[in-house]
Amino acid sequence: MMKNKNYNLGIMFRREHAPEYLPGFARRAEEAGFDELWLVEDCFYGSGIASAATALASTDAITVGVGIMPAVVRNPVFTAMEIATLSRIYPDRFLPGLGHGVASWMRQIGAFPKSQLAALEEATITIREMLAGERLTYHGKQIHLDQVKLVHPPAQIPPISLGVRGPKSLALSGRVADGTILAEFAAPAYVSWARQQIESGKLETGHDRQHRLTVFAFACTGITTAEARHHLRPLIASAIASGKIDAQLAPLGILSQIHDLLDRGDHEYLESVMPDTWIDELAITGTLKDWKLAINRLVEAGAHTVVLVPLPDRGPEELDIFARHFLS
Repeated sequence: MMKNKNYNLGIMFRREHAPEYLPGFARRAEEAGFDELWLVEDCFYGSGIASAATALASTDAITVGVGIMPAVVRNPVFTAMEIATLSRIYPDRFLPGLGHGVASWMRQIGAFPKSQLAALEEATITIREMLAGERLTYHGKQIHLDQVKLVHPPAQIPPISLGVRGPKSLALSGRVADGTILAEFAAPAYVSWARQQIESGKLETGHDRQHRLTVFAFACTGITTAEARHHLRPLIASAIASGKIDAQLAPLGILSQIHDLLDRGDHEYLESVMPDTWIDELAITGTLKDWKLAINRLVEAGAHTVVLVPLPDRGPEELDIFARHFLS
């Protein structure tokens, strides 16, 4: 088994997998040698906290992260209670993540705030203070608390990470959080750029807390690099054409080229003509040598943890394929 000396290697339990697969998946991830297991909390899929509790109870040592819980869907007191409970039962093994939540889903469930940035900032600040055992009165734009205090705060506050993309949100993460989670399609250039935005936020407050950077990355194996690229190409082309990852693409300097290609056709045209180098920048793909190079580039750009994300149409057995490919 490969020993990771300068970064942690994680695996994601995809939201598409039914919850009953999670206990076995978590045990296999630990046995395979992954450092971290990451779960997601997307609307209408599995619960982040319930899933984290299940994964932690099913294993002995692996770290379990949730990336992310939408900050606006729970009262921060109850979020702090959930985090404190898991942190006390499983010390140093739980990594909570907060984020804005997908805007369309937040509107669908009636939870979209007046200011996404303010809501995330207020939730992060109040949750951290409650976890520290403080008695808190707080009146902000989104959150109002009156003399609240946890009865069982954790002995040590777990690092709270924010799953964010753009410059304002990344700077916010640097100001108020202990870590940042970068979503899939984070190229090394974007990781470096995000790190700069985070550091600018840290400078605003002058704190020197260590800030962990977790990078989610789509991963695909292949006997040849070309085979793996073939599987990733439709997914990456669709994401690029959607415009939803422009913030992640901008540091690569390819937005004008993308717009030119999309002026000539749709995402299927983009899929047929986009360079292989874009796939290699935006995912971990190919042979063992390709994987090592891609992961090392993310680590050199500032990642502390690289989380392998299976493709959406792959089953839980992809964990075993990844383990044989990279950890054997």
